[in-house]
Amino acid sequence: MTSLSASLVRGAVTSPFKHPGRPGATLPTDRLTLPAAPAAPGALAAYRRICGFPAPDSGPLPLTYPHVLAFPLAMRLMTGRDFPLPVVGLVHTWIEISGHRPIPSGESLQLTLYADELTPHRRGTEVTMVTEARVGGELVWESRSGYLSRHATKAEAVEAEAEPEAEAAEKAMTEAAPKGEGEEAPALPAVAEWRLPGDLGRRYGAVSGDRNPIHLHPLAARLFGFPRAIAHGMWTVARCLAEADGQPGELSTVRADFRAPVLLPATVTYAAEPAGNAFALRSGSGRVHLTGAVTRAF
Repeated sequence: MTSLSASLVRGAVTSPFKHPGRPGATLPTDRLTLPAAPAAPGALAAYRRICGFPAPDSGPLPLTYPHVLAFPLAMRLMTGRDFPLPVVGLVHTWIEISGHRPIPSGESLQLTLYADELTPHRRGTEVTMVTEARVGGELVWESRSGYLSRHATKAEAVEAEAEPEAEAAEKAMTEAAPKGEGEEAPALPAVAEWRLPGDLGRRYGAVSGDRNPIHLHPLAARLFGFPRAIAHGMWTVARCLAEADGQPGELSTVRADFRAPVLLPATVTYAAEPAGNAFALRSGSGRVHLTGAVTRAF
């Protein structure tokens, strides 16, 4: 398959020529497939370390890991000429993952990815991407993810007229995922506090392949309206699941909404129900970065 590096270069070159929000835009109908293969042990071990999962020699894959394995497919599709949104600056806003059974780390997965929906959003245009993992034709894992391409909309113009200029500028710089704006976060008790280094985005990008500029360096992040580099949404989900999951593979589903960016470096608090499924990630000021819920069925 086309190398991930080539896709990243193509995305950087083609993004300035794409115009999100244009009438009549459609999604490619391609379904991209990665032939069946087991996870590379070294890459899997590095992922477990940076996300805080236990690092056994064998055992089920973390629930989030097939999403990482399929990332080259996502990049190939989203950097293609017929994909309507610029991949540079695209922001992950939510994810739903369903694991139909635990996946042993040595099992060969066939991965398929396709774009399912293109919908207007009050901050721009959102695309829904679907990833599926199969073993011998059996669907063992699947996910749906929303990605937002920010651009001017009528709703945003109305809000801008009603807001003082300084407040509008601050909101534009700090809101990465408008889903759930204004909602109260669940009153969950704190479980753990994490200090996140300024280079976390670069380190996770090296492990996952996701080298979106908004995660890599403050100067690059400022080009897209963020005062500093921000943590990957998928890192925050994985880190929360590593804290919640006694053993990788015990969780069967997760829904997570990315409500506000985590500006790096940062100190954040993981909060969760004592014996329940809801969890959240918040800052010391109480600002909620992520909310979610998990189920355990295995």
